Amino acid sequence: MKIFCPKFFYVILAHALCSSSLIHIGESTTTFRAHACSNSSTGSTLTQNSTYLNNLNLLFSYLTTNATNDGDFYQTTVARDTPDASTGYFQCRLDINATVCQECVRNASTEALKRCPLEKGAIIWFDECWIRYQDGSSVSPGLVPALPLSNVQNVTEAERFNQLLGDVLNKVADQAVSSESAKKYATEEENFTSSQTLYSLAQCSSDAPTSFCNTCLLSAIGFIPGCCGGRRGGAVYLPSCIIRFELYPFYNSISVTPIPPPAAKEKEKGSTITIIVIVLPISVAIVAFLIGFFYLRNRKVTKIKKYLSVRQDSVREEISGGDTFQFSLEEIRTATNNFLDENKIGRGGFGAVYKGTLPNGHEIAVKRLTGNMGKGADEQFKNEALLMTKLQHRNLARLIGFCLEGQEKILVYEYVPNKSLDFFLFDQEKKNMLDWTTRYKIITGVARGILYLHEDSRLKIIHRDLKASNVLLDDHMNPKISDFGLAKVFVVDQTHGSTNRIVGTYGYMSPEYAMHGKFSFKSDVFSFGVLVLEILSGKRNNFSDESSGSGDLLSYAWELWKEGTFLELLDPTLRNSYSKNEVIRCIHMGLLCVQENPVHRPTMATIVLMLNSYSAILPPPQQPAVLSHRNRTQSSTTTTSGEQQFYESMASSTQGSTNDRSMITEIYPR
Repeated sequence: MKIFCPKFFYVILAHALCSSSLIHIGESTTTFRAHACSNSSTGSTLTQNSTYLNNLNLLFSYLTTNATNDGDFYQTTVARDTPDASTGYFQCRLDINATVCQECVRNASTEALKRCPLEKGAIIWFDECWIRYQDGSSVSPGLVPALPLSNVQNVTEAERFNQLLGDVLNKVADQAVSSESAKKYATEEENFTSSQTLYSLAQCSSDAPTSFCNTCLLSAIGFIPGCCGGRRGGAVYLPSCIIRFELYPFYNSISVTPIPPPAAKEKEKGSTITIIVIVLPISVAIVAFLIGFFYLRNRKVTKIKKYLSVRQDSVREEISGGDTFQFSLEEIRTATNNFLDENKIGRGGFGAVYKGTLPNGHEIAVKRLTGNMGKGADEQFKNEALLMTKLQHRNLARLIGFCLEGQEKILVYEYVPNKSLDFFLFDQEKKNMLDWTTRYKIITGVARGILYLHEDSRLKIIHRDLKASNVLLDDHMNPKISDFGLAKVFVVDQTHGSTNRIVGTYGYMSPEYAMHGKFSFKSDVFSFGVLVLEILSGKRNNFSDESSGSGDLLSYAWELWKEGTFLELLDPTLRNSYSKNEVIRCIHMGLLCVQENPVHRPTMATIVLMLNSYSAILPPPQQPAVLSHRNRTQSSTTTTSGEQQFYESMASSTQGSTNDRSMITEIYPR
């Protein structure tokens, strides 16, 4: 399916967010929720009395008829392998009966032609079912668009409710993709108060592989904090899955595991014999194959050994175990036009980053490891891939999938059109696009993203390379933290660690890490403080002010703070329009974050509180850390432009981004 029409998508999203509530529905009716129209594979649209329209009507007829014959899911193609082929499926919720399922499919088919009269494809979501169709002879599982809806009423004790909601949604998603859930469907109930119960439901379309189902549900859950946190009900609809919660029972209790009929016991003996007859020859064949395989494998041929070492190494096994969507190399080559240089949008120590387009029109950023980069780059690839399979947050760059074939190691991310923060912040003309409202939104978004890594994600993670070039900006200038190649995972009770191999970007690294190899959550806090001061001033951290003799941005900000002239730190492009209270609070907070002693720095939870509450009392800051420049290894500075300049951050490895003027690859503690 080609990419969904943006015009339609935003209209739908606006409608969804303004929806008054998610209404409880009984089995006697069906309730329309949302729709998304899509372009055809050729870009053409529907015309009256066209062959495709006739095929589409026939498709709807087949879907409606089979809503009672084939249970909760049915997919078919009309006029397969012809230019006017039409493929579609329906997916009914597992807890409704066949009558309601058929009614829902019939109503969805009617809505499809009414709401998408000119497009050859669409997704129509009802409470009880959804249908999806497109031109062509196949439909692939999809993640876009995502349509969130929420109840306008808030809950009491929102913080406790959100904590419970996150746990419940992760639990119901895990149940839906577990081996016990053959239908990729699950419900969960948890007590919120003595009189209130939280009901949740997760379901994937039956055509979605288990790994993709998991990715889809995690993507849906990622939208919940932004749309539905603290609300009495909410739902997120994706092409291949749905997730929903309410404070009332909106589904019928069922047993997902089918119960065999009595007649099955009478056939049990015969069935056992049949199974043995079928399985035994297959088992013998498999054993013979394995014997031959290991014989050939141990014989020789270094090329085969090298290939298998990549295909079957722990990297691939662990990433696959994370249920990330896997692309074939052929799909990646097609999306990037065989890695055409014109599609290259960034380059760093890791390799190149290419812009690509999937068959459904979805744009992606393809991060490709260059050849044999050695153990360090391999470890970063593995680290980033494994972490990103487990992280879902609106302020983190979203990993779509990966590819491991032969010597190729590729990560596939969502494409972020507005490049990175440094592309705007340090350009004298482009920084005018960053008004105070946008800068404050970026500061708060990055803070929430880091807080998620430190405390709210499934893992406890230190990013270790937070900087302006690793903050991507989407089409609404919302920040997304990227590049987790250097990130460290802590166990439950761990608070700090140390290393003798220091990698990262000078100027953003905390002094205890740069000089002694010690890192903790407060290391990210220091980097965040540097980033905040850069956002406020529009100056790089190695900025020097000759008039005051300050050797860097931190010292300059501290001198202004001591003199009471701290508003002079503010970027001149903002001085006619800004919130004085917010600016002063951000300067104060930034200086607290860059204090030399990690104990004196606030936690990210405290920082988020500072940003959200003017009543929070901030302690006075102490003089920020000043790093010696004697042990600094300068990397060459390369000036690039456009999308390439931005996507350097995604391609960076231990050598870092070529955008960063102060960079070290490896230094050792003194």
